Amino acid sequence: MLPIAVQLYSLRNLQIPFDEVLGEVAAIGYAGVELVGNHNQSADEMKALLAKHKLQAVSAHAPMSALESDLDAVIAFHKAIGNTVLVVPFLAPDDRGKDAAAWTQLGKRLAAIGKRCNDAGMKLLYHNHAFEMETIEGKLAIDWLLEGAGAGLGFEIDLAWVQRGGQNGVALLQRYAGRCPRVHCKDLAPEGQNEDQMGFADVGHGVLDWAALLPAARAAGAEWYIVEHDLPKEPLVSIRRSFDFLQTKLG
Repeated sequence: MLPIAVQLYSLRNLQIPFDEVLGEVAAIGYAGVELVGNHNQSADEMKALLAKHKLQAVSAHAPMSALESDLDAVIAFHKAIGNTVLVVPFLAPDDRGKDAAAWTQLGKRLAAIGKRCNDAGMKLLYHNHAFEMETIEGKLAIDWLLEGAGAGLGFEIDLAWVQRGGQNGVALLQRYAGRCPRVHCKDLAPEGQNEDQMGFADVGHGVLDWAALLPAARAAGAEWYIVEHDLPKEPLVSIRRSFDFLQTKLG
């Protein structure tokens, strides 16, 4: 089984039932999915659909608001469906650090959530965008955050956002080796292309150096490679092309 999953956010604009979305994902060959919340399913419904399509829930994006206000319920849902990894997917501007101390404090705040996850047999990861790649007082914002959190918080590195933020994905994977069990595989189109798709490209069809990134991800402890495209023109075509590329590199 190839450790390739898809972030279901990539398919949010498909106008078909969730059951059929999972069927399409499985037909392409994916072994896993990364959820966005609960997709309006009960735990029993989600567990049954995943079993029907022989898919594993490898992780799930859960907003900070839910993790801080209703963590017990979030954990209960995901334990019931067999998922053990939760991911903070995005920080609203008001939640972001303004200086090194604030980013460090945010890390400590996430570490507290991570400890509760760990106590329940789960892991908490943090998913980056470009704004964490900014240098603040001599270090990247992501460095302050992850150092502040300590080992209780893992890193779901999004390689396209790292590069868009002006940083080097291989260097960050090496820096956080052992803390990157999930890696977001996303590509950037050449400058000026795919502007109707936020400038993103299918994996292997853009400018990222996958020949260097995939071995670095493996060395950093990647257990699952998660395909994502924020705004694909043809979602199913996009995730198939990305899967086919990764299959040739990881198979």
